[in-house]
Amino acid sequence: MALHFIHPDDDDSPFPRPSNALREPDGLLALGGNLSPTRLLIAYRQGVFPWYGEDQPILWWSPDPRTVFFPDRLRIPRSLRTTLRQRPFDLRIDTAFEQVMRACAEPRKDRKGTWISEDVIDAYTTLHHLGFAHSIEAWQGDRLVGGLYGVAMGRVFFGESMFSRVSDASKVAFMHFAAQLRVWGFGLIDGQVHNPHLARLGAVEIAREDFLARLDELADDEQRLGPWRFDDPLPDPLL
Repeated sequence: MALHFIHPDDDDSPFPRPSNALREPDGLLALGGNLSPTRLLIAYRQGVFPWYGEDQPILWWSPDPRTVFFPDRLRIPRSLRTTLRQRPFDLRIDTAFEQVMRACAEPRKDRKGTWISEDVIDAYTTLHHLGFAHSIEAWQGDRLVGGLYGVAMGRVFFGESMFSRVSDASKVAFMHFAAQLRVWGFGLIDGQVHNPHLARLGAVEIAREDFLARLDELADDEQRLGPWRFDDPLPDPLL
């Protein structure tokens, strides 16, 4: 099956059906295009996300199975419960979006490079200003020590990346944020592809077809597009 090519000037044509994605590498659906807000929002609505290396064109993926969290079925490990009770972080949302992205792009021991280039930071920062991309942050004083970012559409949150400079910082931020999403009636958090770190927090794999059906049910609920305001503390995930 030939890989679908998207012209760099093409902002708004739909992607091929995700069922046309390659089996090896799993989920590769298309290449090319751009990172305009329109292109990115079309991608997320179709269950597609960009991920590519420094020397590659933009690659678009829709893997099968898909790794997801259900906000009402998270798993909180015992050690993390202890940390949550201690409340070691000041948790904020959307106060340092670009800082979170740049922290997620920093080198790590378990990877050689990052796909979060300047172009990617610019693209998602634009989505942030439009009200679609959001950051969840863990602070200690004036120091940003952990967090994550992603894209919200309807009652679905598409997680992109997370980082920690202090033990458990991103996990604590995620658990509180997931509790807030549960209060708002969100039905799905996309984790994209499986890894042991996500599985320990309750991520499960579902068939791509099931994932897409859930998007059809949840992603077009415009009532959940905003406003993203947080005048009160985030809900306690232990309650």
